[in-house]
Amino acid sequence: MRSRLFLKIYLTLLASLAAVAVASAAFVWLGQGEEESGWQSQRARFVAALIPPDMDRRSVEAALQRFSRALDADIAVYDPRGSLIASAGRPLPRDILERPWRHGGGNFHTMVTKLPDGRAVAARMGRSIGPSGRNPLAYLALIAGVIGLAAYPVVRHLTRRLERLRRGVDAWGRGDFVARVPADGSDEVAAVAKSFNKAADHVERLIKSHRALLANASHELRSPLARLRMALDLYEQAPDENRKEEIVRNLAELDMLVEEILLASRLDHIEKLDALESVDLLALVSEEGARTGVEVTGTPATVIGDARLIGRLVRNLMQNALRHGGPPVAATLAQPGNTAELRVRDHGPGIPDSEKVRVFEPFYRPSGRSEATGGWGLGLALVRQIAERHGGSVRYESPPGGGACFIVTLPVHRVARKIN
Repeated sequence: MRSRLFLKIYLTLLASLAAVAVASAAFVWLGQGEEESGWQSQRARFVAALIPPDMDRRSVEAALQRFSRALDADIAVYDPRGSLIASAGRPLPRDILERPWRHGGGNFHTMVTKLPDGRAVAARMGRSIGPSGRNPLAYLALIAGVIGLAAYPVVRHLTRRLERLRRGVDAWGRGDFVARVPADGSDEVAAVAKSFNKAADHVERLIKSHRALLANASHELRSPLARLRMALDLYEQAPDENRKEEIVRNLAELDMLVEEILLASRLDHIEKLDALESVDLLALVSEEGARTGVEVTGTPATVIGDARLIGRLVRNLMQNALRHGGPPVAATLAQPGNTAELRVRDHGPGIPDSEKVRVFEPFYRPSGRSEATGGWGLGLALVRQIAERHGGSVRYESPPGGGACFIVTLPVHRVARKIN
């Protein structure tokens, strides 16, 4: 069953061809009228020169005889009152001067030429003399038909690709998120198909990420919830200050985990950051280092971004080093070229090279790590998201002497100096 779009495009094309054919026919008809008018004027002057007014009747008849034989025509000359002066060939109808069109048709063509002196010359012949008598409408109809037939497969091919695109979009809309559409060619239809496939890939990744995040979050939430439930039961049986602190610690862990989940979800959906400002990165790192007990050294650097998110990035790196690494933990800020480079190093067991990329995945649990110990949570995953939203990146290196070193690179904001 052909689509409505195909019919619309094809009928629009045929209507356009019909409009062009009608306009061309009108133009040709008007042009033929002007040509015929000019031809009649020239023909009248030509015949008047061959049969001048002062020529006697016998000379006129002799001239008509020559014309009749040469043109295979019946010719007659009439005076201004319509009386016959001379003729050659078969007799012409009496009313040929008033209605010459009635005596044409078939294989005959009639014409009447009015001379400047008032005389009239009537002729009936087997072929026309003057402008071509061929009908241009036949040629226009033939051209329109050929174009219409040639356009059919072209329009059908275009609309068939659009139909495949529509079926793919419909399948994707029904929940088949792995559905893609063919992106053959380099025209606008192919560009739309490629854009759809790109958007579908992005949405599929987001859905998979959110499903994994939800599954991992529910798994990670069970441990602090179980500890909290047990601490509450024990506290009800025998209130104790240590158990109260345990309850508060578990609540803080739950609160931080929920906050990280919400932040990760928000960073997945935003295109660009709001409330950007100049951030003194060394001062921010020093403040977080003083809060967590991490030694901070380096050179000043200014970046453009969200101060709260950058602070969260620094805090996560330091807390990760303190929680999963070993003392001492140090942070160093350098400015190589147009970038600010923050290094946070610990002296713990480090991370195997085979896992240095996967460590930035949400809730990644390194091999050999027990269920009770837990995974890496969302800390490093948020570091990567925040760095990428600021046009930067994060990577892991194994420093000489052991331990782990995480390196965040952010573009530096340079302030133009005023010249007095």
